[in-house]
Amino acid sequence: MSKFYISFLLGLLISILLSPLIIKLSKRLKVSQTILHYVEEHTQKQGTPTMGGFIFLLGVILTSLLFLNSGSTLALVTLGATLAFGILGFLDDFIKIRYKQNEGLKPYQKIIGQVGISLILGYFIYVFVGSDILIPFTLKSVDLGIFIIPFAMFVFIAVVNSVNLIDGLDGLSTGVSSAFILGFTIFCLTFLSAFNLNDLMMHEYENLFLVCFAMLGSLLAFFGVNCYPAKIFMGDTGSLALGGFISCICLFTKNALIIPIIGVLYVVTALSDILQVAHFKRTKKRIFLMAPLHHHFQKKGVNENRIVTIYIIITVIMFVLNLIITSIAHGGT
Repeated sequence: MSKFYISFLLGLLISILLSPLIIKLSKRLKVSQTILHYVEEHTQKQGTPTMGGFIFLLGVILTSLLFLNSGSTLALVTLGATLAFGILGFLDDFIKIRYKQNEGLKPYQKIIGQVGISLILGYFIYVFVGSDILIPFTLKSVDLGIFIIPFAMFVFIAVVNSVNLIDGLDGLSTGVSSAFILGFTIFCLTFLSAFNLNDLMMHEYENLFLVCFAMLGSLLAFFGVNCYPAKIFMGDTGSLALGGFISCICLFTKNALIIPIIGVLYVVTALSDILQVAHFKRTKKRIFLMAPLHHHFQKKGVNENRIVTIYIIITVIMFVLNLIITSIAHGGT
């Protein structure tokens, strides 16, 4: 357990040291976010540096590589997948910056990249992790067989895009994702003995959780420069990487089905955007003042910090409820 704490502290320290360097470099290279003209509340954010995701990406990778040893396949693949989605996000950010526009990669280009990465990871899960998934609250599993591959692909694409969508206010994606990873890691460590792991997989999981603690430390450091008013945005470089990371730790521990529970706000954010677009195309009217939902609250006059705080609190409440219900249900079996 002490290794986990050291990993957290080292991730925190490395990312704290990297933050001013990356912010300074971003300003010098004029790597700044183009703000959408119809988001009036964000006009003062024009020129804020972006691609800040490199801060926690480097933090978690450097920290993890210092600690990982044998039996770290899941941890290394998680880092590789996080980096792969981060590179896809970097290409999107680079095009936006290069051509000074808010649209980077075309939607079909993004989805091709996401499908390609997800397909490789889905096959890895089928071969190395297994095809069974745990049912929420019960800790019982169901075997999906070969269908674990399309299921995993759906999870990756859904989570990556949901984390990207929730990255609309200073510190929102960072705060919610930190709360999610913390809650998920506590959940797994609490019920690890019930996962029926052999010695090899137990060691794999321990290394995976070590990476989770490194990510938590790195995200906490990043939150210090990303909270309102943000000194730097994570950009798609960070949000896509973060979505890939969350997908990996959930799928690799066979707990993907609790993503909609602890990560209920990812679901709400994605659904609000989908419903808004679908309803507008059909009726030319809007359900929300603006989508995703956090922008609706902002248009209603709710302070940006209040929205972020409430979203984090809701995520914490959901992971505590998940922990309590699972404890009661598992204790009764």
